[in-house]
Amino acid sequence: MVTFAPLRVLLADDHNLVRAGLRALLESLPGVEVVAEASDGDEAVRLVVDLLPSIALLDIAMPRMSGLAALREIRLKAPQTRVMLLSMYDNHEYVTEAIQSGAAGYMIKDAAVNELALALAAVDRGDTYLSPSVSRKLAQAFVTRAEPAKESLLTARQSEVLCLVARGLSSKEVARHLNLSVKTIETHRAQIMERLDIRDLAGLVRYAIRNDLIGDEA
Repeated sequence: MVTFAPLRVLLADDHNLVRAGLRALLESLPGVEVVAEASDGDEAVRLVVDLLPSIALLDIAMPRMSGLAALREIRLKAPQTRVMLLSMYDNHEYVTEAIQSGAAGYMIKDAAVNELALALAAVDRGDTYLSPSVSRKLAQAFVTRAEPAKESLLTARQSEVLCLVARGLSSKEVARHLNLSVKTIETHRAQIMERLDIRDLAGLVRYAIRNDLIGDEA
């Protein structure tokens, strides 16, 4: 079991039963003292400023002031207190906003009981703690952003051809519009399908509409 040097914790959650359960878990950890409880974000900020706990454990969804808003206020008014957020959501947008706002941890409420001790220990020693599911979502979001957009795989001419094909023009009409041969247009069309991994005209149209690539008629 993790043993803490005296660790003063403030707990904030608007549900009485959740707060009681968390308090019992926290106080079962050697060296942990719950110095105060709050039922909303505004109260949490006031108590943190008054008591300067080592760690503030805040629910992300609270009345009067959300956990994220309270986090930002605490970072301004009591920067020595490290803040860990509790949430039902592992959505990477929430997590990114929390970390950017100065959270020292982000823990999912359905985590295993022993994860709470590991999270507190990490935050207490100055690390940032993220629940495993949160870490996976962030990693996936990072990989997705790092992948090049499919339309960036097309040349400028191929993008023109895609736009016109998606508008419903035949290869002959596209060729006349761009002053190219029909054979050249068919070649471009085949290359577009290969690069975007799309197998039919309907798929090209759906892709162009979904990505707002059709534009207005010239």
